[in-house]
Amino acid sequence: MPLLVVGSVALDSVETPTECREKVLGGSAVFFSYAASYFTPVRLAGVVGDDWPAEHTKLLQSRKIDTTGLQTIPGEKTFFWRGKYLPNMNDRETLEVHLNVLGKVRPTLPEPFRRCPYVFLGNASPEVQLHVLDQLPEPRLVVADTMDLWINVQHDELLRLLSRIDGLVMNDAEAKLLTDDENLVRAGRAILQMGPKFVAIKKGEHGAMFFSQYETYVLPAYPTPQVVDPTGAGDSFAGGMMGYLAEMDGFDPQTLKTAMAYGIVVASFTVEDFSLDRLRTIERAEVEKRLAEYKKMLSF
Repeated sequence: MPLLVVGSVALDSVETPTECREKVLGGSAVFFSYAASYFTPVRLAGVVGDDWPAEHTKLLQSRKIDTTGLQTIPGEKTFFWRGKYLPNMNDRETLEVHLNVLGKVRPTLPEPFRRCPYVFLGNASPEVQLHVLDQLPEPRLVVADTMDLWINVQHDELLRLLSRIDGLVMNDAEAKLLTDDENLVRAGRAILQMGPKFVAIKKGEHGAMFFSQYETYVLPAYPTPQVVDPTGAGDSFAGGMMGYLAEMDGFDPQTLKTAMAYGIVVASFTVEDFSLDRLRTIERAEVEKRLAEYKKMLSF
């Protein structure tokens, strides 16, 4: 089934303890859509400036990602982020953020995009996410991402969003901030009371936790020995998860658990190189092989 993603499309400059890359392809919608494209047709909506390289759009289209909803705004610059990872490769410092066009233009969805049954609202202000949601007449499943900035500065808008979505993806620090509770299990259950039917909490190298009214469980990360650049891992996790749900056209408990595993596996490829460089080298067969290894690892 078609899967719609609306989120940031960016140029990233990334510094790790061993290497630096300037203005590489990034953004939540970019990592999400590429990861999801292994499973299902993807429609990407976002905004960029006229500094956006045409080859980036061609790369996305090479995965049969529909970029009709990617708007180029003349005279504006693309969202830019510069970050530095600390030696543990888990913690990072944001050195520069320039919202540019992302802070000025709200995405307008082409008509075919509005009929997608599966929708992911990538990290953006809750006001923008609600604006997108208002353009969707009858989505079957809507999942959103958020971050600490919006929890702090648009808390009321975020709560309105949570009352209208089916699932939420966020990291552990954000879950604790949103609920003002350091216990992650209590935090996950508290978020369910805010509206979503399920919550997937990302824990970096420690995998992810899942909460719904039916079950709570933890899945570990795939043991990747060579972490080059963690940027986009969380978005790739969400893309793999949502891509599989759209492929299966369902989200019963067992399908959701398998989707979580696919998300973790796809994210394990992302961190092995900068930007989309590692994902560009694999196909679905490599994903399935690593998933089989992951299942074997969890059997005892």
